[in-house]
Amino acid sequence: MMVGALVVTMAGCAIVTRDSHPAPPDAEALHAAVHQLSGVMVYDIFSPPQASRVYAYATVAAYEALRAGHPEYRSFAGQLNGLTAVPAPDPGTEYSLSLAGVHAFMTVGRQLTFSRARMDSLRSAMDERFRGTLSPAVYDRSVAYGDTVAKHVLAWASTDRFLQTRGYPKYTVSAAPGRWVPTPPAYMDAIEANWGVLRPFVMDSGSLFRPAAPPSFDTTKSSAYMRMVSEVLETSRHLTDEQRAIAAFWDCNPYVMHVQGHTMFATKKITPGGHWMGIVAIASRNADADIMRSSEAYARTALAMADAFIATWAEKYRSNVARPETMINAYLDERWEPVLQTPPFPEYPSGHSVVSTAAATALTQLYGDSVAFVDSSEVEFGLPARSFPSFEAAAAEAAISRLYAGIHYRPAIDEGARLGRQVGSLLVSRVATHDPRAKQVVAAAPVRAATAGER
Repeated sequence: MMVGALVVTMAGCAIVTRDSHPAPPDAEALHAAVHQLSGVMVYDIFSPPQASRVYAYATVAAYEALRAGHPEYRSFAGQLNGLTAVPAPDPGTEYSLSLAGVHAFMTVGRQLTFSRARMDSLRSAMDERFRGTLSPAVYDRSVAYGDTVAKHVLAWASTDRFLQTRGYPKYTVSAAPGRWVPTPPAYMDAIEANWGVLRPFVMDSGSLFRPAAPPSFDTTKSSAYMRMVSEVLETSRHLTDEQRAIAAFWDCNPYVMHVQGHTMFATKKITPGGHWMGIVAIASRNADADIMRSSEAYARTALAMADAFIATWAEKYRSNVARPETMINAYLDERWEPVLQTPPFPEYPSGHSVVSTAAATALTQLYGDSVAFVDSSEVEFGLPARSFPSFEAAAAEAAISRLYAGIHYRPAIDEGARLGRQVGSLLVSRVATHDPRAKQVVAAAPVRAATAGER
Protein backbone atom coordinates (compact mmCIF):
# COMPACT_ATOMS: atom_id res chain seq x y z
CA MET A 1 0.00 0.00 0.00
CA MET A 2 1.02 3.62 -0.36
CA VAL A 3 1.93 4.76 3.10
CA GLY A 4 2.66 8.22 4.44
CA ALA A 5 2.81 9.89 1.06
CA LEU A 6 0.01 12.38 1.54
CA VAL A 7 -1.00 14.60 4.42
CA VAL A 8 -3.99 16.91 4.14
CA THR A 9 -4.06 19.68 6.72
CA MET A 10 -6.94 22.03 7.10
CA ALA A 11 -4.88 24.57 9.02
CA GLY A 12 -3.94 27.02 6.31
CA CYS A 13 -5.78 24.78 3.82
CA ALA A 14 -2.51 23.29 2.58
CA ILE A 15 -1.74 19.90 1.10
CA VAL A 16 1.74 18.66 1.91
CA THR A 17 3.55 15.91 0.02
CA ARG A 18 7.03 14.43 0.11
CA ASP A 19 8.20 16.78 -2.63
CA SER A 20 9.97 19.79 -1.18
CA HIS A 21 9.39 21.82 -4.35
CA PRO A 22 6.06 23.53 -3.69
CA ALA A 23 3.43 23.75 -6.40
CA PRO A 24 0.78 26.44 -6.75
CA PRO A 25 -1.99 25.58 -4.24
CA ASP A 26 -4.63 24.60 -6.78
CA ALA A 27 -2.13 22.47 -8.71
CA GLU A 28 -1.21 20.72 -5.48
CA ALA A 29 -4.84 19.71 -5.05
CA LEU A 30 -4.71 17.97 -8.42
CA HIS A 31 -1.38 16.30 -7.64
CA ALA A 32 -2.86 14.97 -4.41
CA ALA A 33 -5.90 13.62 -6.23
CA VAL A 34 -3.77 11.80 -8.82
CA HIS A 35 -1.62 10.34 -6.06
CA GLN A 36 -4.68 9.14 -4.19
CA LEU A 37 -6.03 7.47 -7.32
CA SER A 38 -2.71 5.68 -7.76
CA GLY A 39 -2.99 4.46 -4.18
CA VAL A 40 -6.49 3.15 -4.77
CA MET A 41 -5.35 1.18 -7.82
CA VAL A 42 -2.42 -0.25 -5.88
CA TYR A 43 -4.85 -1.37 -3.18
CA ASP A 44 -7.28 -2.81 -5.74
CA ILE A 45 -4.41 -4.52 -7.63
CA PHE A 46 -5.36 -3.06 -11.00
CA SER A 47 -3.47 -4.52 -13.94
CA PRO A 48 -1.20 -2.12 -15.86
CA PRO A 49 -3.61 -1.86 -18.83
CA GLN A 50 -6.63 -1.32 -16.59
CA ALA A 51 -4.83 1.38 -14.61
CA SER A 52 -3.89 3.20 -17.82
CA ARG A 53 -7.54 3.38 -18.83
CA VAL A 54 -8.55 4.89 -15.50
CA TYR A 55 -5.78 7.50 -15.62
CA ALA A 56 -6.76 8.52 -19.15
CA TYR A 57 -10.45 9.11 -18.48
CA ALA A 58 -9.92 10.78 -15.09
CA THR A 59 -7.26 13.19 -16.38
CA VAL A 60 -9.32 14.10 -19.44
CA ALA A 61 -12.22 14.93 -17.11
CA ALA A 62 -10.01 17.22 -15.03
CA TYR A 63 -8.62 18.92 -18.12
CA GLU A 64 -12.00 19.50 -19.73
CA ALA A 65 -13.50 21.03 -16.59
CA LEU A 66 -10.50 23.29 -16.07
CA ARG A 67 -10.09 24.49 -19.64
CA ALA A 68 -13.48 26.22 -19.57
CA GLY A 69 -11.70 29.13 -17.89
CA HIS A 70 -8.61 29.03 -20.11
CA PRO A 71 -9.37 30.00 -23.72
CA GLU A 72 -5.76 29.28 -24.72
CA TYR A 73 -6.41 25.56 -24.19
CA ARG A 74 -8.33 23.49 -26.73
CA SER A 75 -10.84 20.79 -25.91
CA PHE A 76 -10.05 17.14 -26.59
CA ALA A 77 -13.52 16.82 -28.13
CA GLY A 78 -13.23 15.99 -31.80
CA GLN A 79 -9.58 15.05 -31.34
CA LEU A 80 -9.98 11.87 -29.30
CA ASN A 81 -11.92 8.96 -30.74
CA GLY A 82 -15.57 9.12 -29.76
CA LEU A 83 -15.38 12.19 -27.50
CA THR A 84 -18.15 14.66 -28.31
CA ALA A 85 -18.37 18.28 -27.21
CA VAL A 86 -18.12 18.60 -23.45
CA PRO A 87 -20.89 20.66 -21.80
CA ALA A 88 -19.73 24.19 -21.04
CA PRO A 89 -20.45 26.08 -17.83
CA ASP A 90 -23.01 28.86 -17.94
CA PRO A 91 -21.40 31.93 -19.54
CA GLY A 92 -20.93 34.95 -17.34
CA THR A 93 -21.43 32.88 -14.19
CA GLU A 94 -18.83 32.53 -11.49
CA TYR A 95 -17.16 29.17 -10.82
CA SER A 96 -14.12 27.77 -9.14
CA LEU A 97 -12.93 25.70 -12.08
CA SER A 98 -10.10 24.36 -9.95
CA LEU A 99 -12.71 22.77 -7.71
CA ALA A 100 -14.68 21.58 -10.74
CA GLY A 101 -11.59 20.00 -12.29
CA VAL A 102 -10.42 18.19 -9.17
CA HIS A 103 -13.97 17.08 -8.42
CA ALA A 104 -14.43 15.75 -11.97
CA PHE A 105 -11.15 13.85 -11.72
CA MET A 106 -12.05 12.20 -8.44
CA THR A 107 -15.59 11.41 -9.55
CA VAL A 108 -14.39 9.57 -12.66
CA GLY A 109 -11.59 7.87 -10.73
CA ARG A 110 -14.05 6.76 -8.05
CA GLN A 111 -16.49 5.34 -10.58
CA LEU A 112 -13.83 3.32 -12.43
CA THR A 113 -12.24 1.76 -9.34
CA PHE A 114 -13.44 -0.52 -6.54
CA SER A 115 -12.31 0.97 -3.21
CA ARG A 116 -14.52 4.01 -3.47
CA ALA A 117 -14.29 4.87 0.22
CA ARG A 118 -10.60 5.62 -0.29
CA MET A 119 -11.41 8.14 -3.00
CA ASP A 120 -14.24 9.54 -0.89
CA SER A 121 -11.90 10.33 2.00
CA LEU A 122 -9.74 12.64 -0.10
CA ARG A 123 -12.69 14.03 -2.02
CA SER A 124 -14.32 15.04 1.26
CA ALA A 125 -11.13 16.72 2.44
CA MET A 126 -10.73 18.52 -0.87
CA ASP A 127 -14.33 19.64 -0.92
CA GLU A 128 -14.00 21.03 2.59
CA ARG A 129 -10.79 22.80 1.59
CA PHE A 130 -12.60 24.58 -1.23
CA ARG A 131 -15.79 25.07 0.79
CA GLY A 132 -13.83 27.14 3.27
CA THR A 133 -12.75 29.61 0.58
CA LEU A 134 -15.86 29.90 -1.58
CA SER A 135 -19.39 31.14 -1.10
CA PRO A 136 -22.01 28.36 -0.92
CA ALA A 137 -23.38 29.36 -4.32
CA VAL A 138 -20.02 29.23 -6.10
CA TYR A 139 -19.08 26.02 -4.31
CA ASP A 140 -22.30 24.20 -5.24
CA ARG A 141 -22.20 25.47 -8.82
CA SER A 142 -18.58 24.35 -9.25
CA VAL A 143 -19.21 20.87 -7.87
CA ALA A 144 -22.26 20.54 -10.11
CA TYR A 145 -20.20 21.47 -13.15
CA GLY A 146 -17.52 18.95 -12.17
CA ASP A 147 -20.26 16.32 -11.93
CA THR A 148 -21.56 17.29 -15.38
CA VAL A 149 -18.14 16.88 -16.98
CA ALA A 150 -17.55 13.60 -15.14
CA LYS A 151 -20.90 12.25 -16.34
CA HIS A 152 -20.03 13.14 -19.93
CA VAL A 153 -16.62 11.47 -19.72
CA LEU A 154 -18.03 8.35 -18.08
CA ALA A 155 -20.65 8.04 -20.83
CA TRP A 156 -17.82 8.24 -23.36
CA ALA A 157 -15.84 5.60 -21.44
CA SER A 158 -18.81 3.23 -21.47
CA THR A 159 -18.52 2.90 -25.26
CA ASP A 160 -14.85 1.83 -25.50
CA ARG A 161 -15.59 -1.93 -25.55
CA PHE A 162 -14.09 -2.50 -22.09
CA LEU A 163 -17.34 -3.91 -20.70
CA GLN A 164 -17.79 -6.21 -23.68
CA THR A 165 -14.33 -7.71 -23.18
CA ARG A 166 -15.31 -8.73 -19.64
CA GLY A 167 -17.55 -11.34 -21.22
CA TYR A 168 -15.08 -12.73 -23.76
CA PRO A 169 -13.97 -16.37 -23.41
CA LYS A 170 -11.02 -17.09 -21.14
CA TYR A 171 -7.65 -17.12 -22.89
CA THR A 172 -6.53 -20.57 -24.01
CA VAL A 173 -2.82 -21.33 -23.67
CA SER A 174 -1.23 -22.66 -26.86
CA ALA A 175 0.68 -25.94 -26.81
CA ALA A 176 2.87 -24.87 -29.74
CA PRO A 177 6.58 -24.60 -28.90
CA GLY A 178 7.85 -21.10 -28.18
CA ARG A 179 4.41 -19.81 -27.22
CA TRP A 180 3.61 -18.15 -23.91
CA VAL A 181 2.70 -20.32 -20.93
CA PRO A 182 2.10 -19.31 -17.30
CA THR A 183 5.24 -18.93 -15.21
CA PRO A 184 6.28 -19.52 -11.57
CA PRO A 185 5.54 -19.06 -8.78
CA ALA A 186 1.81 -18.41 -9.15
CA TYR A 187 1.29 -19.65 -12.73
CA MET A 188 -1.32 -16.93 -13.17
CA ASP A 189 -3.72 -16.85 -16.10
CA ALA A 190 -2.99 -14.48 -18.96
CA ILE A 191 -3.89 -10.89 -18.13
CA GLU A 192 -6.20 -8.91 -20.43
CA ALA A 193 -5.79 -11.02 -23.56
CA ASN A 194 -8.39 -8.88 -25.37
CA TRP A 195 -7.11 -5.44 -24.40
CA GLY A 196 -5.95 -4.79 -27.95
CA VAL A 197 -9.54 -4.53 -29.21
CA LEU A 198 -10.44 -1.59 -26.97
CA ARG A 199 -11.12 1.71 -28.69
CA PRO A 200 -7.87 3.68 -28.66
CA PHE A 201 -7.82 7.35 -27.76
CA VAL A 202 -5.73 8.69 -30.65
CA MET A 203 -4.73 5.69 -32.78
CA ASP A 204 -7.12 4.43 -35.42
CA SER A 205 -6.84 0.91 -33.99
CA GLY A 206 -4.64 -1.14 -31.69
CA SER A 207 -2.88 -2.50 -34.77
CA LEU A 208 -2.07 0.87 -36.35
CA PHE A 209 1.62 0.38 -35.58
CA ARG A 210 3.10 -3.10 -35.72
CA PRO A 211 6.66 -3.80 -34.62
CA ALA A 212 8.93 -6.04 -36.65
CA ALA A 213 8.25 -9.73 -36.12
CA PRO A 214 10.24 -11.29 -33.26
CA PRO A 215 12.87 -13.94 -34.08
CA SER A 216 11.26 -17.20 -35.13
CA PHE A 217 11.33 -20.07 -32.65
CA ASP A 218 14.44 -22.13 -33.38
CA THR A 219 16.35 -24.11 -30.76
CA THR A 220 19.44 -24.47 -32.92
CA LYS A 221 22.28 -23.13 -30.79
CA SER A 222 23.46 -20.66 -33.43
CA SER A 223 19.98 -19.36 -34.30
CA ALA A 224 18.95 -15.76 -33.70
CA TYR A 225 16.31 -17.07 -31.32
CA MET A 226 18.70 -18.96 -29.08
CA ARG A 227 21.25 -16.14 -29.15
CA MET A 228 18.46 -13.90 -27.90
CA VAL A 229 17.59 -16.34 -25.11
CA SER A 230 21.24 -16.88 -24.16
CA GLU A 231 21.82 -13.14 -23.83
CA VAL A 232 19.25 -12.95 -21.04
CA LEU A 233 20.92 -15.82 -19.19
CA GLU A 234 24.44 -14.44 -19.56
CA THR A 235 23.36 -10.93 -18.61
CA SER A 236 21.77 -12.23 -15.40
CA ARG A 237 24.99 -14.01 -14.46
CA HIS A 238 27.09 -10.85 -14.64
CA LEU A 239 24.84 -8.13 -13.26
CA THR A 240 26.39 -5.23 -11.39
CA ASP A 241 24.82 -3.79 -8.25
CA GLU A 242 23.76 -0.78 -10.30
CA GLN A 243 22.00 -2.95 -12.86
CA ARG A 244 20.16 -4.79 -10.11
CA ALA A 245 19.11 -1.45 -8.63
CA ILE A 246 17.83 -0.34 -12.03
CA ALA A 247 15.82 -3.54 -12.42
CA ALA A 248 14.23 -3.10 -8.99
CA PHE A 249 13.46 0.58 -9.50
CA TRP A 250 11.44 -0.07 -12.65
CA ASP A 251 9.76 -3.30 -11.51
CA CYS A 252 6.26 -1.74 -11.25
CA ASN A 253 4.64 -5.18 -11.06
CA PRO A 254 1.36 -5.27 -9.10
CA TYR A 255 1.38 -9.07 -9.36
CA VAL A 256 4.45 -9.98 -7.26
CA MET A 257 3.49 -13.20 -5.48
CA HIS A 258 5.36 -14.81 -2.59
CA VAL A 259 5.09 -18.49 -1.73
CA GLN A 260 6.02 -19.81 1.71
CA GLY A 261 5.04 -23.43 2.13
CA HIS A 262 1.33 -23.60 1.43
CA THR A 263 0.87 -19.85 1.91
CA MET A 264 0.79 -17.37 -0.95
CA PHE A 265 0.63 -13.59 -0.57
CA ALA A 266 1.21 -10.55 -2.76
CA THR A 267 3.33 -7.42 -2.57
CA LYS A 268 1.45 -4.40 -3.93
CA LYS A 269 3.20 -1.87 -6.15
CA ILE A 270 2.34 0.87 -8.59
CA THR A 271 2.00 0.04 -12.27
CA PRO A 272 4.29 1.51 -14.95
CA GLY A 273 1.56 4.07 -15.60
CA GLY A 274 1.45 4.98 -11.93
CA HIS A 275 5.21 5.47 -11.94
CA TRP A 276 5.01 7.86 -14.88
CA MET A 277 2.10 9.75 -13.32
CA GLY A 278 4.49 10.32 -10.43
CA ILE A 279 7.06 11.68 -12.86
CA VAL A 280 4.43 14.04 -14.29
CA ALA A 281 3.84 15.41 -10.78
CA ILE A 282 7.57 15.89 -10.23
CA ALA A 283 8.05 17.61 -13.58
CA SER A 284 5.03 19.86 -13.09
CA ARG A 285 6.17 20.93 -9.64
CA ASN A 286 9.67 21.61 -10.90
CA ALA A 287 8.22 23.78 -13.66
CA ASP A 288 5.98 25.65 -11.20
CA ALA A 289 3.10 24.62 -13.43
CA ASP A 290 -0.33 25.85 -12.44
CA ILE A 291 -3.29 23.50 -12.27
CA MET A 292 -4.22 24.00 -15.93
CA ARG A 293 -0.76 23.24 -17.26
CA SER A 294 -0.40 20.35 -14.83
CA SER A 295 -3.70 18.87 -15.97
CA GLU A 296 -2.53 19.15 -19.58
CA ALA A 297 0.64 17.23 -18.70
CA TYR A 298 -1.29 14.53 -16.84
CA ALA A 299 -3.86 14.10 -19.61
CA ARG A 300 -1.44 14.03 -22.54
CA THR A 301 0.88 11.60 -20.76
CA ALA A 302 -2.01 9.39 -19.67
CA LEU A 303 -3.45 9.32 -23.19
CA ALA A 304 -0.08 8.37 -24.68
CA MET A 305 0.27 5.54 -22.17
CA ALA A 306 -3.28 4.29 -22.63
CA ASP A 307 -2.79 3.96 -26.37
CA ALA A 308 0.63 2.42 -25.76
CA PHE A 309 -0.94 -0.31 -23.66
CA ILE A 310 -3.57 -1.02 -26.32
CA ALA A 311 -0.91 -1.28 -29.04
CA THR A 312 1.37 -3.38 -26.83
CA TRP A 313 -1.31 -5.83 -25.77
CA ALA A 314 -2.54 -6.24 -29.34
CA GLU A 315 0.97 -7.32 -30.35
CA LYS A 316 1.66 -9.40 -27.25
CA TYR A 317 -1.22 -11.74 -27.92
CA ARG A 318 -0.63 -11.74 -31.68
CA SER A 319 3.07 -12.70 -31.39
CA ASN A 320 2.47 -14.81 -28.26
CA VAL A 321 6.18 -15.20 -27.41
CA ALA A 322 7.26 -17.29 -24.42
CA ARG A 323 9.09 -15.55 -21.60
CA PRO A 324 12.85 -16.00 -20.99
CA GLU A 325 12.11 -17.96 -17.82
CA THR A 326 10.25 -20.60 -19.83
CA MET A 327 12.87 -20.93 -22.57
CA ILE A 328 15.93 -20.83 -20.32
CA ASN A 329 14.48 -23.46 -18.00
CA ALA A 330 13.62 -25.67 -20.95
CA TYR A 331 16.84 -25.40 -22.97
CA LEU A 332 19.69 -23.84 -20.99
CA ASP A 333 19.34 -24.02 -17.20
CA GLU A 334 16.36 -25.69 -15.55
CA ARG A 335 17.09 -24.04 -12.18
CA TRP A 336 17.48 -20.49 -13.43
CA GLU A 337 15.23 -17.76 -12.03
CA PRO A 338 14.91 -14.17 -13.21
CA VAL A 339 15.90 -11.27 -10.96
CA LEU A 340 12.29 -10.09 -10.93
CA GLN A 341 9.11 -12.12 -11.07
CA THR A 342 7.83 -12.71 -14.59
CA PRO A 343 4.53 -10.89 -15.30
CA PRO A 344 1.55 -13.01 -16.47
CA PHE A 345 1.33 -12.18 -20.16
CA PRO A 346 3.35 -12.80 -23.36
CA GLU A 347 6.81 -11.33 -23.83
CA TYR A 348 6.83 -9.36 -27.09
CA PRO A 349 7.10 -6.38 -27.09
CA SER A 350 8.23 -5.00 -23.74
CA GLY A 351 5.40 -3.02 -22.20
CA HIS A 352 7.82 -0.94 -20.15
CA SER A 353 9.66 0.04 -23.33
CA VAL A 354 6.51 1.03 -25.22
CA VAL A 355 4.75 2.82 -22.38
CA SER A 356 7.78 4.63 -20.98
CA THR A 357 8.88 5.87 -24.40
CA ALA A 358 5.36 7.05 -25.24
CA ALA A 359 5.12 8.87 -21.90
CA ALA A 360 8.56 10.44 -22.33
CA THR A 361 7.63 11.62 -25.82
CA ALA A 362 4.52 13.36 -24.49
CA LEU A 363 6.36 14.94 -21.56
CA THR A 364 9.27 16.08 -23.71
CA GLN A 365 6.90 17.99 -25.96
CA LEU A 366 5.46 19.81 -22.94
CA TYR A 367 8.46 20.46 -20.72
CA GLY A 368 11.51 20.12 -22.98
CA ASP A 369 14.12 17.57 -24.01
CA SER A 370 16.81 18.39 -21.43
CA VAL A 371 14.80 18.58 -18.23
CA ALA A 372 16.79 16.97 -15.42
CA PHE A 373 14.79 15.59 -12.51
CA VAL A 374 15.00 13.35 -9.48
CA ASP A 375 12.50 10.51 -9.67
CA SER A 376 11.23 9.75 -6.17
CA SER A 377 8.16 7.82 -7.35
CA GLU A 378 9.34 4.58 -5.73
CA VAL A 379 10.57 6.02 -2.42
CA GLU A 380 7.35 5.12 -0.61
CA PHE A 381 7.88 1.54 -1.74
CA GLY A 382 11.30 1.37 -0.13
CA LEU A 383 13.50 2.20 -3.13
CA PRO A 384 15.90 5.16 -3.34
CA ALA A 385 15.29 8.01 -5.76
CA ARG A 386 17.16 8.08 -9.06
CA SER A 387 18.32 11.07 -11.11
CA PHE A 388 17.86 11.52 -14.85
CA PRO A 389 19.01 14.20 -17.31
CA SER A 390 15.81 13.93 -19.35
CA PHE A 391 12.53 12.07 -19.75
CA GLU A 392 14.00 10.13 -22.66
CA ALA A 393 16.89 8.98 -20.47
CA ALA A 394 14.43 7.72 -17.86
CA ALA A 395 12.47 5.86 -20.55
CA ALA A 396 15.65 4.28 -21.92
CA GLU A 397 16.60 3.07 -18.44
CA ALA A 398 13.10 1.69 -17.87
CA ALA A 399 13.40 -0.21 -21.14
CA ILE A 400 16.81 -1.81 -20.54
CA SER A 401 15.82 -2.63 -16.96
CA ARG A 402 13.73 -5.49 -18.33
CA LEU A 403 16.82 -7.21 -19.72
CA TYR A 404 18.56 -6.83 -16.35
CA ALA A 405 15.44 -8.21 -14.68
CA GLY A 406 15.51 -11.32 -16.84
CA ILE A 407 11.97 -10.94 -18.12
CA HIS A 408 12.48 -9.58 -21.66
CA TYR A 409 14.68 -10.25 -24.66
CA ARG A 410 16.52 -7.42 -26.36
CA PRO A 411 14.34 -7.35 -29.53
CA ALA A 412 11.25 -6.79 -27.37
CA ILE A 413 13.02 -3.87 -25.69
CA ASP A 414 14.32 -2.24 -28.87
CA GLU A 415 11.15 -2.72 -30.89
CA GLY A 416 9.08 -1.70 -27.89
CA ALA A 417 10.87 1.63 -27.68
CA ARG A 418 10.29 2.18 -31.40
CA LEU A 419 6.59 1.39 -31.01
CA GLY A 420 6.32 3.72 -28.01
CA ARG A 421 7.89 6.54 -29.98
CA GLN A 422 5.39 6.01 -32.78
CA VAL A 423 2.47 6.08 -30.36
CA GLY A 424 3.74 9.15 -28.52
CA SER A 425 4.59 11.00 -31.73
CA LEU A 426 1.11 10.35 -33.09
CA LEU A 427 -0.40 12.07 -30.06
CA VAL A 428 2.01 14.98 -30.46
CA SER A 429 1.09 15.42 -34.12
CA ARG A 430 -2.66 14.80 -33.92
CA VAL A 431 -3.76 16.27 -30.60
CA ALA A 432 -3.40 19.98 -29.91
CA THR A 433 -4.17 21.36 -26.47
CA HIS A 434 -2.31 24.61 -25.93
CA ASP A 435 -2.79 27.50 -28.34
CA PRO A 436 -1.28 30.73 -26.92
CA ARG A 437 -2.87 32.74 -29.74
CA ALA A 438 -6.28 32.07 -28.22
CA LYS A 439 -5.38 34.39 -25.34
CA GLN A 440 -5.96 37.25 -27.74
CA VAL A 441 -9.53 36.14 -28.40
CA VAL A 442 -12.10 37.67 -26.06
CA ALA A 443 -15.24 35.56 -25.73
CA ALA A 444 -18.55 37.36 -26.01
CA ALA A 445 -19.73 35.91 -22.68
CA PRO A 446 -16.72 34.58 -20.79
CA VAL A 447 -16.84 32.22 -17.88
CA ARG A 448 -15.71 34.18 -14.84
CA ALA A 449 -13.52 32.82 -12.10
CA ALA A 450 -14.78 33.23 -8.57
CA THR A 451 -14.01 36.74 -7.37
CA ALA A 452 -12.78 37.83 -3.98
CA GLY A 453 -16.29 38.88 -3.11
CA GLU A 454 -17.53 35.37 -3.72
CA ARG A 455 -14.74 33.73 -1.70
